[in-house]
Amino acid sequence: MQDKIKAYAKEFGADLSEKKGVWDFSKVIAERKAFLSKKKLTYTAKFRVDEDNKTLKFTEMLAEKGSGLSSGGFDSDMGMSSGFGFKAETYKSGASGREGSIQEQSNLFGKDYSYDFDYKEVRAKFEELAKSSDYQFKYQVTPIGL
Repeated sequence: MQDKIKAYAKEFGADLSEKKGVWDFSKVIAERKAFLSKKKLTYTAKFRVDEDNKTLKFTEMLAEKGSGLSSGGFDSDMGMSSGFGFKAETYKSGASGREGSIQEQSNLFGKDYSYDFDYKEVRAKFEELAKSSDYQFKYQVTPIGL
């Protein structure tokens, strides 16, 4: 099954890495560069293949990271902005996974990006790969215990 997942990662254009049995499947799905600032939106799926129980445990999330000059805002107790900022946010999906396309979630990111991405498509492909290898697919909300 891992060879099938590696082939899918290559086809999808995702980075695939493994650490202590937990695999990381990630792809930058949107990036915005402006004068002295940069923002990135990354989709990440983490999974573990449990050979003993023939199960693929899977979770996913979106992470937005940015750096550079900020457009203002208040970041101190005195209510003043330095003009410089760094922002990192993470968005996790619910118990049955996030539905719909990421275009529908653009309000989370202030409509700074132009992109189209369907969470369900990736999750469904992982489920298909697991089942075609006679493994169960188990979606988890959090990676704890993955």
